[in-house]
Amino acid sequence: MSDLAAAETPLLDDSVKGCLDFKGRPVHRSNSGGWTSASFIIAVEVAERFAYYGISSNLITYLTGPLGLSTAAAAAQVNSWSGVATLLPLLGAFLADSFLGRYRTIILASLVYILGLGLLTLSATLPSVTTSGAPNADNVTLNTSSMLQYQVILFFFSLYLVAFGQGGHKPCVQPFGADQFDAEHPVECKAKSSFFNWWYFSIAAGILLTLLILNYIQENLSWVLGFAIPAIMMAVGLLVFLLGTMTYRFSVEGDKESPFVRIGRVFILAIRNRKIASSAIATEESFKQFKFLDKALLASDSTMEQGKVCSMREVEEAKAVLRLAPIWATCLIYAVVFAQTSILFTKQGATMDRSITRGIEIPAATLQCFISFSILLFIPIYDRIVVPLARAFTGKPGGITMLQRIGTGIAVSAIAMVIAALVEMKRLQTAREHGLVDKPNVTVPMWVWWLVPQYSLCGLSDVLAIVGLQEFYYDQMPNELRSIGIALYLSILGFGSFLSSFLISVIETVTGKDGRDSWFADNLNRAHLDYFYWLLAALSALGLALYVYSARSYIYARRSTS
Repeated sequence: MSDLAAAETPLLDDSVKGCLDFKGRPVHRSNSGGWTSASFIIAVEVAERFAYYGISSNLITYLTGPLGLSTAAAAAQVNSWSGVATLLPLLGAFLADSFLGRYRTIILASLVYILGLGLLTLSATLPSVTTSGAPNADNVTLNTSSMLQYQVILFFFSLYLVAFGQGGHKPCVQPFGADQFDAEHPVECKAKSSFFNWWYFSIAAGILLTLLILNYIQENLSWVLGFAIPAIMMAVGLLVFLLGTMTYRFSVEGDKESPFVRIGRVFILAIRNRKIASSAIATEESFKQFKFLDKALLASDSTMEQGKVCSMREVEEAKAVLRLAPIWATCLIYAVVFAQTSILFTKQGATMDRSITRGIEIPAATLQCFISFSILLFIPIYDRIVVPLARAFTGKPGGITMLQRIGTGIAVSAIAMVIAALVEMKRLQTAREHGLVDKPNVTVPMWVWWLVPQYSLCGLSDVLAIVGLQEFYYDQMPNELRSIGIALYLSILGFGSFLSSFLISVIETVTGKDGRDSWFADNLNRAHLDYFYWLLAALSALGLALYVYSARSYIYARRSTS
């Protein structure tokens, strides 16, 4: 009997190190975490992506339609909102990592999200803005009744409330999902690597559902219903998330001091000790980069008196964050390309023949579903075929390094811009041949399926670059700053949206001088989106060269095997 008890002991003692359940008790591997818990978390993310893309994918259509903005003004508004929405996760991550924790932040952010979507639905019930002649952004703010002004104010207030909700939701959900896998367990470690691929696969399915169904409802049935459905989906997603509470693993805080305080102290002490000789610092491989931070290990008379001397771990944390900066900067051009799929690609498709059968047209925004189709196709191929084959040659768990994956995605996005430019040249030529240059409301007799290759390449680029960035910024950040890591990845897309808005505004001003048609003229048959795509292709090539230079000198954090 004693032998049996001894044999069963390892099975009974399956607690997960460094994790507790929602009541603060030790968790057991057999009834917590893993794919079961991750499924609940993925569900709320799918609902959130359904809601977000239910708004963002067709936002430019709503702005240029019911709200009456010009193409350039609407594109600027979409870029600004997208930029804010993807920068606010930095604030949400700070609150989660320093005060609230990821679980509470997800719940609070979801409630704000639902409130914003509810108010957005309410704004759509008010009378739409109508203008005479060509749409003009000034007419929206200056020449409307008080009721219509109220609608515009309520709409943008609700829209930015949604952005705040996403700001708390987005940086916490994915790290919380990845935390359900134990990196020190051989089986769960492999599952954790696949988690990032299947995470993106799942949300792509949710986005696809949005693009196929919701865009049609918005354009053909009702904008009110089109905004109400995302609110309902978000509420259902939050409920499913709460149902999984008893299975979740909650990471134990290793240090009660805020990680922001620790890292900030490293920089402050390094600056304060900059004049002290550093000969006493031991030379190790980990100190090859950013040696100026090593001076935070030294103790001046003032720091000795106050007991403020940084440990080697704290210095390494600061270096880990700083090492990410060149990668962050060199991915910004990729983010500018990423922003075009829901803006200019949509306007481009709106001018083309979108008929499926007689009397039935697909909404222009629905074409974004080909991005989701590509993601759903390529992620299983990448995870089940490419990774095992590459792993057999390299011996790395991910097959190739995370930085190699990201770089390949950036290269694919540059090719997508070349294809987009060629297709737009063909569209303009078709418009000229049929005498439609000055007839912007007449459909150009060119099938919209010509846009499928550029959308598909953008989807493949997402599989490589976006998923790679997610895993990279999660893996390379200190454990207690992983929400910030995801927020930093999102901030790349945020700054990319702002850069896109800036480029569009500058080019609109420069090319539209003296009454000329700008590259982004409301009449796209006189515009030159092809020039803009060629510019982005050239900038992408430059960005890729800078990225490769930065990636070659990057030193991975020791825990990473990629």
